[in-house]
Amino acid sequence: MQQHVLVAGFSTRHVVQSAYKAGYITYAVDHFCDQDLFWYTRDRMRFEELEEIPGCIQALAEKYPIDFLVVTSGAEHLRTRIPLLGTPADRIARLLDKEKTHQFFTELGIPTPTLVGEGAYPMMVKPVKGAGGWRNRVLLNDAEKSAWIQEFPDTPRIFQHIVKGTPASVSCLSDGKRGVAVAVNEQILQGSKEAPYGFAGCITPIDHPEADEMIRLAEKAAGESGCIGSLGVDFVLSEEAWAIEVNPRFQATLDTVEMATGCNLFRLHARAFSGDLPGRRPPARRFASRRIMFAERDFELRGDLARFAPAVADIPWPGSHFEEGNAVVSVFGHGLTREAAEQMLNTNITGIRRYIQQ
Repeated sequence: MQQHVLVAGFSTRHVVQSAYKAGYITYAVDHFCDQDLFWYTRDRMRFEELEEIPGCIQALAEKYPIDFLVVTSGAEHLRTRIPLLGTPADRIARLLDKEKTHQFFTELGIPTPTLVGEGAYPMMVKPVKGAGGWRNRVLLNDAEKSAWIQEFPDTPRIFQHIVKGTPASVSCLSDGKRGVAVAVNEQILQGSKEAPYGFAGCITPIDHPEADEMIRLAEKAAGESGCIGSLGVDFVLSEEAWAIEVNPRFQATLDTVEMATGCNLFRLHARAFSGDLPGRRPPARRFASRRIMFAERDFELRGDLARFAPAVADIPWPGSHFEEGNAVVSVFGHGLTREAAEQMLNTNITGIRRYIQQ
């Protein structure tokens, strides 16, 4: 008998799609409600502000026999009567706080950038809470610090020593006591003036001399985190692996992990709750890449990007309006080598860009 799963959070398509392919009947509470979310859900509700999520969950739960709730970014703190297929809010709280996460890594002896005083330029500023990295900035002087505070007033923040290297992550599973790595990923950052450290895509797997050490540290962190199911540990790789953050939920790398390994992360996530973890990391069968296309100018989408599926996901509806810098659509590529995956990705991006500009 199929079980009913409700996925709630700012963006849920990737999790819903994985759950659907794992054989679940799915529902969603989502900020975007893109076209492909409709493909994989029996019903869904869209919200504007995060405060609306609990009411949307209640409305769907009153209408359908929901067996489990899964939360993504923006909904991790929720407490409901629906059985949670994820890490409880009280256990997850410290991992959503970057200062407490720093303490967590330090206590475990895992290398992590040190916290610095407010005037120790250059330094990295981050909000204490928040996901996606879009508010992270390098500050060189007092003027830049003042500008950041003016842009994000009343936002608690931390300042860290800057570590240069390759942004990366490890997708892990945990049963609350043990951690097992599923895949290693390279993170692609926006690099724009407005959001230089904002997430813009990923490549699975990553080939780096410190990948094995990164896996060892990530599995240690995952096992000690108290998380259950899927979680990710972010790193910067240079001469050594520096742990940056823990994402105690499904990560934005889900699509490329599944594409590269052939495994279903939602199925593995559900099995972790009974203590069933993979005996070893599934081998990568190919390279998979994802890039988020951002609007280069203000425009209205006249065509239908669904025609490019499955090379695209998070597909907006025809007639959607985008302002410069808005995320438009996710684009994928794959191949037996990284170069082949990137070539397919770039070809797909070029075709989509031409179609949009017609």
